Amino acid sequence: MEILFLLIPISILFVVLIAVILNWAVRSGQYEDLEKPRHDILLDDDDRPPPMDPDKSDRNQ
Repeated sequence: MEILFLLIPISILFVVLIAVILNWAVRSGQYEDLEKPRHDILLDDDDRPPPMDPDKSDRNQ
């Protein structure tokens, strides 16, 4: 029974900590746009050739 005097305050602190972290995440914009990362994969441009490296282009000519 005495352990409850320790566990209840620890659990209350844990809940407050979770609430503070969730509040920070919401206010900092972590949940603003949940759709864009999902669509970025589909819009990736794989047809574009890799950029030319100036050092390598001189050797090939």
